[in-house]
Amino acid sequence: MENLWISAGIVLNDDADLVTAQRELQRLMEKTVSEPGCIVFEIRQNLEHPQQFTLWECWTGEDALKAHFKTPHTLAYLELGLTRVNYIERLGPIQGDAIKLPEDK
Repeated sequence: MENLWISAGIVLNDDADLVTAQRELQRLMEKTVSEPGCIVFEIRQNLEHPQQFTLWECWTGEDALKAHFKTPHTLAYLELGLTRVNYIERLGPIQGDAIKLPEDK
């Protein structure tokens, strides 16, 4: 079974305090990395637009990800309403045969 990689764009809600969001996102990361099935859970802040964040996460599979959304710390974070998700990407390895670049002819 292949690991489940996800990238997500997160943005501060208009009425939310940035410092509070930073603190709570840090707390969410610290608790999530110890969840069963969590391989990577990292949130990075955009240096040019501090109200934007990117989440990189890797799970052992769909069941681990689903369980994450039922944990008390995830539910508590979502209840705060500090941020919203702009996009979610499910990522996997490059598929198919090796791609030949023009210089590989």
